[in-house]
Amino acid sequence: MNLDLLSRQLIDRFQHGMPLCPEPYKEMARILGCRESQILACLQEMDQAGNLSRIGPVFEHSRAGASTLAALAVPAERLQQVAERVNQYPEVNHNYAREHFYNLWFVLTGPDRPHLDRVLKELERDTGLMPLDLPMVTAFRIDLGFALGETP
Repeated sequence: MNLDLLSRQLIDRFQHGMPLCPEPYKEMARILGCRESQILACLQEMDQAGNLSRIGPVFEHSRAGASTLAALAVPAERLQQVAERVNQYPEVNHNYAREHFYNLWFVLTGPDRPHLDRVLKELERDTGLMPLDLPMVTAFRIDLGFALGETP
């Protein structure tokens, strides 16, 4: 991955603590001494290159409703089809394949636990696969970040 200076500055400065204001990209540009259009173009380029997975908040799930980590054991020939079905739910905020018996993992977030139970039951009916439901018991905060080195 070959990143230009602005890309490295954006990642180093804003992978934690994006500005909470009405115009965050304009504020990011002000902080980095460039134009908002440069910020937006840079983010778009990183997204298109596959160097950016998402821009958005991480919520404390217990304050926003309920969430659970779920997994399905999907036959390889059905993985794409089942993943597309899972992605149709607005409650899904992560969905990824893994090399394991349970090979499709996703996080569901909703207003309450009964809502999540309904989504899991619907997925089971639709796919014929029994979801593994792993609700969080204890939260561990991992401040995962990747410093890219010296940036002015």
